[in-house]
Amino acid sequence: MMEKKRVYMDHNATSPVLSEVLDAMMPYFRSSYGNPSSAHGLGREAREAVDRARERVAALLNAKTDEIIFTGGGSESDNLALKGYIDALTGDSHHVITSAVEHHAVINTADRLEELGHEVDYIGVDEGGNLDIGELEETIGENTKIASFMYANNETGVIFDIPRISSILKENDIIFHTDAVQAAGKIPIDVKRDGIDLLSISGHKMGAPKGIGVLYVKKGIRLTPLVHGGHHEFSLRAGTENVPSIVGMGMAAEISKRRLEKQSSRLGALRDRLESGIIETIPDVSINGRGANRIPNTTNISFHYIEGEGLLLSLDLDGIAVSSGSACTSGELKVSHVLSAMHIDAVIAQGSIRFSLGPESTDDDIDCVLSKLPPIVERLRSMSPLAPRV
Repeated sequence: MMEKKRVYMDHNATSPVLSEVLDAMMPYFRSSYGNPSSAHGLGREAREAVDRARERVAALLNAKTDEIIFTGGGSESDNLALKGYIDALTGDSHHVITSAVEHHAVINTADRLEELGHEVDYIGVDEGGNLDIGELEETIGENTKIASFMYANNETGVIFDIPRISSILKENDIIFHTDAVQAAGKIPIDVKRDGIDLLSISGHKMGAPKGIGVLYVKKGIRLTPLVHGGHHEFSLRAGTENVPSIVGMGMAAEISKRRLEKQSSRLGALRDRLESGIIETIPDVSINGRGANRIPNTTNISFHYIEGEGLLLSLDLDGIAVSSGSACTSGELKVSHVLSAMHIDAVIAQGSIRFSLGPESTDDDIDCVLSKLPPIVERLRSMSPLAPRV
């Protein structure tokens, strides 16, 4: 019996560990297993590996090595940035600004700050997913201390105008944090050029293992740690460093930097071919954020008259893995907060699927999706009470 071809198009949820990354990590599980804080040879070996990884991540972002803090993932980095900065300030209440389309790692952290007595405003986006700059300017007040705006949206791939946002915030002496989890390794990031103060990355979105992340902290920014203990990670994240995963994170950063331009061009071409093929073969579809600047690997498409969950499950039965939105909210049968903020009709938004490509995505994968998707959509529409009857 022939094995079913499997097509993975959910890289924004997680990517497989790159073979070079795994090879780099393996010695630090078995032979080079020292604690980086130990003074003996094995400890120094581990410390050198952590330092090399820090240099590689810093190079990806154009940062200094002592501005790179290793964490347990993107969510922890977001929490450390927002809670850590606010907690380090004097005074009882401060104003925080973020967007209505952030990942829940930021939204729920902002909600928690509100519960603690701080004021939070959520800036809207237009129908293309672009931040409402005018609303941002009107919302800034004398007590605004920090703003958090994602670099690229995890569901639609829409890239915010980071330089413009940064310029506005700098004019008002506001600290700028960006969740760059979906942007890092896919498009060039330069924290100096873009005027970024705090930036979050997650390893498993770029070929490193799960459970490792980075927070870039511009020199001079004061944060209160979330975890207290030893003086690890410049006294910002206590606990013995996860050396194998840190090594993997560093290698993934180096590979991403080396392949960035070529990979971006290749994935953009595949994504565009997928979108064109779907539009040509399936009526009544809309690409969310199509007119905006987007990361090259991501497309979010609404298939009218059907539910995204049914489409996702049908594709999965045919060996095609996609997402109905953020992996952190899959399983919840409610409309995506991102698509709602973009003013997309709730019924149409329910029929949305995210395709996110990765390093191993091929033309054959696109062909497979374009051959299997149209009959699935046609079958689901034939059973839908919403679909028009000819």
